[in-house]
Order: sequence, then structure tokens, then C-alpha cells
Amino acid sequence: FEERIELLRGHIAAMSAPSRTHQKISINLSRIISQQLYRSTCEVYAAPFDVRLPHFDTRNNTQVVTVVQPDLCVICDENKLDAKGCIGAPDLIIEILSPGNSRREMKDKFEIYQEVGVKEYWIVNPTEKIVNIYIRNEVGKFVGLQPCVSDDIITTLIVPNLQVDLTEVFDY
Repeated sequence: FEERIELLRGHIAAMSAPSRTHQKISINLSRIISQQLYRSTCEVYAAPFDVRLPHFDTRNNTQVVTVVQPDLCVICDENKLDAKGCIGAPDLIIEILSPGNSRREMKDKFEIYQEVGVKEYWIVNPTEKIVNIYIRNEVGKFVGLQPCVSDDIITTLIVPNLQVDLTEVFDY
């Protein structure tokens, strides 16, 4: 394919080029997280980076393959990494909203990430300077936490000692 795409439950979804603001946020998050993960068993990857999520669709009794390129993902199990990217659910996925992708990130990918076992999902809203965090509970469903705003510091149980200061993230 000449254009950037993702494969969501077997359906092709075109991806548009990210805005400058989107890229600044992605770079800031990547820098902050990668510095804190240095010498850790967890690794951070930024798009374009294929995450292959095979799963069984009980509605149709079929195997469905999803290939996404999250803006950022943290993987703590090196067995999920291969030369092509990641196979299986990352521990943490971060998606940054852009005009035209909000439904995909907030509904379609939310459902997929929940189904395949992503432990934590962050949705970054650049316009509002808010991060919505969803954590997988004991029955496999995402539970939303109180939204984090531009002067908050985000921590996560997924990656001990990781702290993301949103004043640095939204500094653009």
C-alpha cells in the first residue's frame, strides 16, 4: 500500500498524516517515557510500529487479525517483540486524538484494546490538554479514571516509577 493504513478487525482503515501538534505531543511523551524506562525491562515504541493483535471473534466464530500503529506503546514482555514489531497486547497504549480519528481511538480501538488484553489505555486530547486513562479491571473491562489535566503528573501501576508530567507533554 502507498498510504498509511491499519487493519481493524479485518477492515482497512486509512490513516492521515498527523498534525504538528500531534507530533510534538508524541515526541514529548516518547522522550519522557524512554528516559524513565532506560535500563528497564519495558520498552517504548512510537508509530509507525506494527502491533499485531490476533483474537477470536465470538460473534462470528472467526479468527480476526488486527494490525494497529498506536502513537506510543509500552511492552514489558520481550517475548512479544519480533523483527516486525509486536505480536500480542502491549502493556500500555497511548493514542493522541486528531481531527478525523476521534471515533476510531475512542470507540473502535478502545473496544479492540479491551478485548485483546491491553492493561492500560491513554487517550490524549491535545485541544483540551486532557488525558483520559482506562485501566483493565479483574473482569477484563476498561475502567476510566478521573481525567488528567495539563498540570497533573500521571503515574501507572503497569510501569513502576513511571511519572509523566503533563506540563512537559503539552509544552508546544
